Amino acid sequence: MRPSAGTGAPLRGGWCADRAGSPVRPSHGGWCAPRAGSLPGGGRALHLAQVSAVPEKILLAAPRGYCAGVDRAVQTVERALALHGPPVYVRKEIVHNKHVVEELRRRGAVFVDSETDVPEGATVVFSAHGIAPAVRENARRRSLHTIDATCPLVTKVHVEAKKFAAEGYTIVLIGHDGHEEVEGTMGEAPDRIVLIQSVEDADALQVEDPQRIAYISQTTLSVDETRSIIDRLRERFPAIVGPRTDDICYATTNRQAAVKQLARECDLVLVIGSRNSSNSNRLVEVARECGADSYLIDNELEVCEEWLEGRRVVGITSGASAPEELVQQLVQRFRAQGTREVEELEVVREDVRFMLPKAIRQAATAASA
Repeated sequence: MRPSAGTGAPLRGGWCADRAGSPVRPSHGGWCAPRAGSLPGGGRALHLAQVSAVPEKILLAAPRGYCAGVDRAVQTVERALALHGPPVYVRKEIVHNKHVVEELRRRGAVFVDSETDVPEGATVVFSAHGIAPAVRENARRRSLHTIDATCPLVTKVHVEAKKFAAEGYTIVLIGHDGHEEVEGTMGEAPDRIVLIQSVEDADALQVEDPQRIAYISQTTLSVDETRSIIDRLRERFPAIVGPRTDDICYATTNRQAAVKQLARECDLVLVIGSRNSSNSNRLVEVARECGADSYLIDNELEVCEEWLEGRRVVGITSGASAPEELVQQLVQRFRAQGTREVEELEVVREDVRFMLPKAIRQAATAASA
């Protein structure tokens, strides 16, 4: 079975799907056992010494893992805990990675679905994905001490939405329905923004004035797919305008470029990231489109041995919200199984950094005075 993007990861509870789609429990050795034996779904537990499907070579994509916006957001919660002490409330997941969320929760962060779940007067951090103006107003009414960890590149899209709305454009937002970034962006001008997700949506789109139409996009989409949608919009609406620079962020673009190169040189590409991570799911899709088998995993314990059968070279990358330690744990697991060669494939070098939110910088200055 070749799962669709986002379903290549194990099923809930750490179980992997085998080729027939049945759940298979991870073995004692950390891989998932193939179909055969006594475990649920027909799997059998394998000890480390029993694992036979070991690749000769591991190829690591570069760049991979944390982007500047994620690094800034995670540091924001860490600094808030250090400055204010627990609990520090965080609206939604600070970034879409369950390892990061659980570690911050262990340190004293409390994750809530809504700002209305935060006690009045408490400290709350807004996630990297951005918020609608209504959320900010609710926080003000509840006298919350707010720290905005919205990625600056998401803020850029919000600014574009407000600008186009003020100029009277119908705004076409290319994005995924229900994603927190999309919800925040649409909240800037809900009466002016129309969401589309595909070329088919672009074909069906009807607007009040074809001469006053603009497009913006979610920052974590497939570069190629988004380009196809924009091309179709331009065919249908020649007067359409867009942002001066692409909305898809540098990290999304670079990681997809690296995966394209990785997929050409590997039999299998493993993407480390959580299932609710948009950019991680796109990496799986890109790898498959380039001809490699690919699966999304949260950590090294979620690799199924049958994925490795007959694979000489395995590529590894990670989504923009996945910490590097998860990559290194997977590499060490392969080394323990007998893989000797590990190389890095660098496609582009990144040096982007973002300042911490003003509220954190001011609090740090006051604390040191």
